[in-house]
Formats: sequence, structure tokens, C-alpha cells
Amino acid sequence: MADVDADSTPQRPSDASEGAARDAIYEQPAVVGGPAISKTGEFGVEARSQGRMVIRRFLRHRGAMVSLVVLILVILLSLVGGRVWKYDYAEITPEFSTPPSLDHPMGTNGVGNDTFAQVLRGAQKSVQIMLLVALFSTAIGVTIGSIAGYYGGKIDALLMRFVDLVLTIPTLAILAVLSNKVRQSGSWFGIAVIIAAIVWTTLARIVRAEILSLREKEFVEAARAAGASDARIIFRHLLPNVVGSIIVASTLTMAAAILIETTLSYLGLGIRVPDTSLGLLVSDGQASAQTRPWLFYFPGLFIIVIVLCVNFIGDGLRDAFDPKQNRVRA
Repeated sequence: MADVDADSTPQRPSDASEGAARDAIYEQPAVVGGPAISKTGEFGVEARSQGRMVIRRFLRHRGAMVSLVVLILVILLSLVGGRVWKYDYAEITPEFSTPPSLDHPMGTNGVGNDTFAQVLRGAQKSVQIMLLVALFSTAIGVTIGSIAGYYGGKIDALLMRFVDLVLTIPTLAILAVLSNKVRQSGSWFGIAVIIAAIVWTTLARIVRAEILSLREKEFVEAARAAGASDARIIFRHLLPNVVGSIIVASTLTMAAAILIETTLSYLGLGIRVPDTSLGLLVSDGQASAQTRPWLFYFPGLFIIVIVLCVNFIGDGLRDAFDPKQNRVRA
């Protein structure tokens, strides 16, 4: 072999030369549209987590943000307004069947109750039932759906046949039968439990479908290989990946809950006098909708506002959690 000329051997540049070359590279103008590069070689673009991207998309959804503000105001008004308003919902005033005025913004009914105070009380009970139904139905639906989806086989078949059984029973009929047990006391808590015992089925099927598609993923297999228990895999690895679908479904359940409560109270199967709810106020004001429309339309308006706000918030959450949505950019 020919000898290699010593002068042709590449020499390693000194540390000073390396530093100067590196600085020269980083000081070059950045390519248009490319990420900014710092002297440390790190990208200047701030990394965004999935949670921050979801929040950013949701905050840019105008309909959802306006609805969220309105819903918060309605909830605060219903929970706090009745305590600071000058009339109590059960107080009888000397004025009977008066139209809206400065003293009675929503008028009075035939007994002399201030309609605004009664609407605040009705909204308070309806909101309490809505939130409690969302909590209970989410807990039941997530538990049954995750167990059925993770274990599959006979457990899945048994739980899904139970879900199908609940779905085949006419909702209004079973609600009427169950609410008959508690309607004498008019307990809003009992009404909420009854509604939650019916409306969890949709969420259970959604969670089951999501878990079925996730349980064979590599990260689940890695967790099993590491010795993680089934409960840890479900609650630590699977459910966090389904949280978007759970939140959206729970939000829509809230809208369904307040409509179901309104229907039960309208039929006399929900909250009863001396307490009140928006559905009961609509039922009582129906007969006088032509002569005293404020007794019918004001409670109905509150129901419409609450349901529309919840639906718009659910629409915004669905757009925020779904990465395939392009209408609202992150």
C-alpha cells in the first residue's frame, strides 16, 4: 500500500475554531417560515402540550365562550340571586297577578308570589339536578364502559346486554314509575338519582368503544409487561386518553338532564309544591299563557337559555378535543 502523506491527514480544528464556526452558523438569517434557532441549538418555538392546544382551540370557539359566560352568570344568579333578592320564592305579596314592573321584574302570580324569585328558585333546583345527574351518570357510565371495553369477552357481553336492556325500556315510563317513590317528598336529590340511573347508557357505550380501540396499543402492552395492575392500566393509561369523549358526552348529558327534569315536573312527577322548579313553573303557567304570559314565558326562557348554552359548550369541547377539526386552528 502507498504511504499516506502526513500533510494530507485532516487536522481536527481547535476549540476556538469550532466555536467560531458554530456561532457563524447560528448567526445566519433563518429561513423564512422555519423555526427560530438559538445559540444553544434549541428551537425557539415554544412546545405546546395536548392540554394547552385543547384549551387554545376551545378559547377560540366564540359560540362556546359566549355560552360559557352566559351559563356561569345563570348559575351564579340561580344559586346566589335568591338569597339577595328582596322577595322569597314562597313569600306572598299583597299584589296579585300583576304584570312586570320595577318592583316585580317578572310580575306576580295569582297567589301573590314574586315570579322572579320563583324563577330563581326553579333555576337553582334545575341546575342542581343537572350537575348531580352529570356527576352520577358519568361515574356509572365510565365505570361500566371501561370494564366492558378492557376485559371484553363474557364480561363485555353481559354488561352490554344490561345496557341494551336499559335502552329498550321506555325512558319516560320507567322515570314515572321510579319518581313515584319520591314525588311525595319532592326531593330534588332523589329526582337527580333517578335521572342519572337512566341516562348513563350512552356514555357507557362511548367509553367502551374508545377502550376497545386503545387496549391493544403498544403502551398498554408495555404497561402489562411492566407488571401494572388492570385497575392502574384502566385509570392511569386508558381513561386519560378518553377524557375528551367523556367530557363532551357529559356536557350533552347535562342538557338532556334538565330537559328530562322539566318534563317530569311538567307532568307532576318531579319537584312538587311548596318547592318549585322551572318545569313546574312552566306547567303552572301554561293555563294562563294567553292572559298572563309572564308566568309561562319567563321560566321557559330560562330553560331555553340553559340548554342552548350547554349544547354550544359541548360543541366547542368536541371541536377542541377532536384533532381532525380544522375550523378552529390551534
